[in-house]
Amino acid sequence: MFELISRILKYVFIVIIYLFIFRIIRLMYLDIKSMDKKGSSLDAAYLKVVNRLDSLNFKMNESYVLSYETTIGRSSRCDIIIKDKFVSKKHLKITEENGMYFIEDLNSANGTFLNGEQIFDIVELRDGDKIGVGFIQFIFVDNRG
Repeated sequence: MFELISRILKYVFIVIIYLFIFRIIRLMYLDIKSMDKKGSSLDAAYLKVVNRLDSLNFKMNESYVLSYETTIGRSSRCDIIIKDKFVSKKHLKITEENGMYFIEDLNSANGTFLNGEQIFDIVELRDGDKIGVGFIQFIFVDNRG
């Protein structure tokens, strides 16, 4: 009886090990696949999250490619959703006009910060600018040329 239980547990343990290995390979595949997506948009403007993603209590991507008009806020209607209690539903907007990007605070409760200073008007973004929204810090990266 002991040998039968021992043998069953041995096979169960082997199955668990194979499932563990399968999940690790799957995670590596998904990580490599996401790197390919980012690599294809290297000639675009995007926001890179500076915060350590594992220290946040909500999910965020490492970077976000900007379109002609990108809204950031807590609302699910925003293009970039930040589930931070210090972020307004519609916090800020980044727009592209004539090849330049501009940032505008949308009357948020806690303000939008550009390079450490709160903004009140529409401001042009430059490569390397740091954007502060609640507890999140972005770096504006413009690789278009």
